[in-house]
Amino acid sequence: MDRRTFIASGLALLAAPLAAEAQEYRAQPAGKVARIGVLSGTGPSFDNCTQALRRGLDVVGHVEGQTYHLEIGWAEGDVRAFPRLAADLLRRRVDVIAVTSLAIEAAREATTTVPLVMTSSSYPVERGLIASLARPGGNITGLATHTGELMAKRVQILKEATPGAARLAVLRLPGPINDLMVRDIEAAGRQLGLRLQVIEVRRAEDLPGAFQTAIGGGSQTAMTTQGPFFALNRVQIADLALKHRLPSLTGEPGAAEVGTLMFYGPPIWEGCQRAASYVDRILKGAKPGDLPVEQPTKIELVINLKTAKALGLRIPPLLLQRADQVIE
Repeated sequence: MDRRTFIASGLALLAAPLAAEAQEYRAQPAGKVARIGVLSGTGPSFDNCTQALRRGLDVVGHVEGQTYHLEIGWAEGDVRAFPRLAADLLRRRVDVIAVTSLAIEAAREATTTVPLVMTSSSYPVERGLIASLARPGGNITGLATHTGELMAKRVQILKEATPGAARLAVLRLPGPINDLMVRDIEAAGRQLGLRLQVIEVRRAEDLPGAFQTAIGGGSQTAMTTQGPFFALNRVQIADLALKHRLPSLTGEPGAAEVGTLMFYGPPIWEGCQRAASYVDRILKGAKPGDLPVEQPTKIELVINLKTAKALGLRIPPLLLQRADQVIE
């Protein structure tokens, strides 16, 4: 059952500077096959966002191979690969680029002319990516998915599920986006009487040690910030949380299905499909800076009762009633 709000996320796209990007962007000539750049933060085996983008393009009347061609680069969870893959996309002279939150700064540095569509983004106004949601300006538009309110709600839901917990471990990635997420998680934690233990991870090899650090620091619950890294490693994170008996919550789609206690966030792949309408309007001549950035229209709560039972945790009935999906 769906009840709340979304529009936006899981896939990554980006670009790096090239002198050839100096040209003005123009609407697609009639009959031209558009070249749509896609830079995915994940890999071919977990690139549901690109498939959702394809579905969205089909819905608005495009036919792959006839009206458009996708140029795809996969970062496989390594953000250091974005500049190289982006440069390659730009060499292919793409007409529009889909960009995720982790990649948008690099994309903006790469071009001020080729339109950039955010398939998901975190704090786009606070980060100076756009002037406002209503009038983004420049060459960027798309979907804004992660905000301070969403981070605070995740903390609240985890606290509701574990009312006796007093210390929360937050696994985070490096970088300014995660700085903002941690800031809002900390603010929400203070209001709920939670002390935070913030643990930075960069590689999958860091995860076992991170959970050991969490236990050693007295944490009683765990959550993550956001990014392709956590999506790609969702099975290991779920297994480690269960091994260390830490009730956990994440915003990565599919995490609850593989054993994480709870997922709370927008259904990312729906956002990737929604991004297709922006691509379509831009290819027909719309200026990205004139297209309002959309926020989520649906937020989902998924609870894994099997994991709760393994942890010896009783989920409050009212929280179960609010869940969009309960895995038993």
